[in-house]
Amino acid sequence: MLRTVAALTLSVALVAPAPAGAAESSPAPRVPEQVGWGGAVSSVDPDASQIGIDVLRRGGNAVDAAVATAAALGVTDPFSAGIGGGGFFVYYDARSGRVSTLDGRETAPRSATDQLFVENGQPLPFAEAMTSGKSVGVPGTPKTWQQALRKWGTLNLREAMGPAESLARRGFVVDQTFNSQIANNAARFADFTSTRDLYLPGGQPPAVGSTFRNPQLADTYRELARTELASLYGGAVGRDLVKTVQKPPVVPGSTRNVRAGDMQLSDLARYQVERREPTHSRYRGLDVYGMAAPSSGGTTVGEALNILESTDLSKVSDVEYLHRFIESTKLSFADRLRWVGDPKFNRVPTEGLLSQKFADSRACLIKPDAVLPAPQPAADPYNPKACEATAGLSALREDAERTTHLTTADRWGNVVAYTLTIEAEGGSGIVVPGRGFLLNNELTDFEFVAPTAGVPHPNLPGPGKRPRSSMAPTIVVDQGKVLLAVGSPGGSTIITTVTQILTARLDRKMSLVDAVKAPRASQRNAATTPAEAEFIAAATTAGLQAIGHKFSQNAEIGAATAVERAKDGRWRAVAEPTRRGGGAARVVKVG
Repeated sequence: MLRTVAALTLSVALVAPAPAGAAESSPAPRVPEQVGWGGAVSSVDPDASQIGIDVLRRGGNAVDAAVATAAALGVTDPFSAGIGGGGFFVYYDARSGRVSTLDGRETAPRSATDQLFVENGQPLPFAEAMTSGKSVGVPGTPKTWQQALRKWGTLNLREAMGPAESLARRGFVVDQTFNSQIANNAARFADFTSTRDLYLPGGQPPAVGSTFRNPQLADTYRELARTELASLYGGAVGRDLVKTVQKPPVVPGSTRNVRAGDMQLSDLARYQVERREPTHSRYRGLDVYGMAAPSSGGTTVGEALNILESTDLSKVSDVEYLHRFIESTKLSFADRLRWVGDPKFNRVPTEGLLSQKFADSRACLIKPDAVLPAPQPAADPYNPKACEATAGLSALREDAERTTHLTTADRWGNVVAYTLTIEAEGGSGIVVPGRGFLLNNELTDFEFVAPTAGVPHPNLPGPGKRPRSSMAPTIVVDQGKVLLAVGSPGGSTIITTVTQILTARLDRKMSLVDAVKAPRASQRNAATTPAEAEFIAAATTAGLQAIGHKFSQNAEIGAATAVERAKDGRWRAVAEPTRRGGGAARVVKVG
């Protein structure tokens, strides 16, 4: 009875109308670190993090807060994530000590074949494939929210989405990041009537400091919650989505070649979130849990850590530490590209990729005074041979680097690491008319053609298939209790970002906020390692170059969020100090 009364009280509080004048309030502060009691939320956006904290303060748990924060990010960070996309949800249950995951990855329509992005025998240019109906996968984010709440939450969809609905209706203050993301995509946004009308009023992005409202999205949130998602997965919202995919609302006179997709309402009706066993590896006596295929995050982060296990990174120089980190991800990416795809369509050797025996057979290739040539061949996890790779070359195809990640924890010790996306910044560029949300371009995560002609590949398109992902929401457990949770946006750089943060925190004993702040490099089995300017300018880089490393400058790599449990039971929430304009770390009670 007490729980029922508490839930009813929380429900009323969460969906209560915003106070008068709230629409014109100043933007909430961006804080990279907070420490305190009662739970924590960290995301890229202050409004979203505050909504999550409000849920925790009113008695909600980490899952409730994660869904509420994610729904708010669909309002304030709509060019990275939203109900038109998908993602991966990793949950630690404090009572059982068990880690569980939900695969809310988008799927290809049933009509898709391995020729989805091939015309006249040639792969489509990426930019044309991205901005089209062909690239849109069946969205999984709303069903992920629903399933997470049903399995582990205390709120229903209406209660969890209510604060974000109110935020969309009353509006929020436009910051430089929101303005810049629209400006970056203005040319293609202007080619769709629905996107232009929403994000380019008067032909320009909303001004920094103005209030942006999205009543269409607010109405869509309300309808989805009211119908328990039936309106999307087979009803009116779904019909509007399918119509948009099949006939994108191109502005008359536009010269952009926008191809139609072939999604059907039945594709939406068939969609299911998959509950998968997490990946698991041991590192320095800790349990590292991540996301299994079709995400490559869990296996690739785990393999890289296993490769590094044989070296005591706490005792080597900064140059040797970074050298071994870079080489470990070079090798793990070679194996990722060869072996990981949708497990429903391909046998993914998860156990082999995460075995220490396999990692040791890769680690012996790394020399302290030389750099491995790239691209490196993949190795065979079914038959590992020391210092030998025989499974063929696997070159990286660059992918989009816009996604979002949030982490939450509650007073009971439950933790969520949740990465969600619509793929590229702005997704497909197409807003569903009258519904206020962007569609993803997730199907461009498939290989357009097999990298090696005539050789089957696990990540070619197929009917109902989920494209391989790099998302890597990760939870580290120490003797049954969460030590930390972390994740990041950034396309395939997510994997290297998470690996670098983990090794910086666990091996080099940086504080969590310093590990997140540290300049990044992202080696993904290429001859040159992209790195941030501050990384290239560091004194250690000369030492890395002296043994053969080559670097190219990347303006920004990742935008991580994390939480960490202190020995005294307090939570530490951490977000980026500067990347993407800085994130928003929050705890329920600072202290």
